[in-house]
Amino acid sequence: MIKVLTDARSIRIKGRSFLAVVLSPDLPFEDWLGRLDDLASRSAGFFLGRPVVLDLAGLDIDRAQLTAFLEELSKRNVSVMGVEGARPSLIGPGMPPALKGGRGSSDVDVSEVPATVTAAPKKVEDEKPGDAAAEAPQQMIMESRPQLQSLIIREPVRSGQSVIFPEGDITVIGSVASGAEVIAGGSIHIYGALRGRALAGSLGNAAARIFCRKMEAELIAIDGVYKMADDMPETLHGHPVQLWLEDDAIMAEKIN
Repeated sequence: MIKVLTDARSIRIKGRSFLAVVLSPDLPFEDWLGRLDDLASRSAGFFLGRPVVLDLAGLDIDRAQLTAFLEELSKRNVSVMGVEGARPSLIGPGMPPALKGGRGSSDVDVSEVPATVTAAPKKVEDEKPGDAAAEAPQQMIMESRPQLQSLIIREPVRSGQSVIFPEGDITVIGSVASGAEVIAGGSIHIYGALRGRALAGSLGNAAARIFCRKMEAELIAIDGVYKMADDMPETLHGHPVQLWLEDDAIMAEKIN
């Protein structure tokens, strides 16, 4: 006898992966939160609405310390969706769940590494003719397509827009406005002014580079190492620049 195991009232459960920001705090938490506040003051609203994973590997803390730390993050609108690297005894009722087996992501030293693409540009195209990227009025997430190695944005990236392409390089034929961000698993090429944020090597690619025709960035990051505008040499401002990672430090030079 054949039995029907599902009906219209069944609950459908699917697996799905999302790119999240991973924060790796260090002790003492008070000092780390101070650095987080400094970053937030210079890049307002970055964590708002973004999924965040807390990496606690190697930290010798107890449940009371973790509870107080999560409360401090909540006050800063940092929504922790899960905790990685924590002892099972640390996770109590009402806390975010323990996570395991996450795919490596650029550990953002309290920097910005976006996880979703909000208010995406009107026209986003890749290098394969005829392939159109999906668009949505409020949010757009680039589907994982391993066969693609680069993405071309044929319009300026406007303030408030965010483009993410973890599979490879991003080329912007235009400028990236202040308040906009571009995040690539590979390198980033901007054939215009970079006034917003550019994060290359977002999935752990230390060989990624950032190229722009006019450097006016709010923030740049390569493989999780970041620099704010205030930390960049004044001699680079307004010039064509390339940036790369060397011994965990971001290097830069003008392009002739």
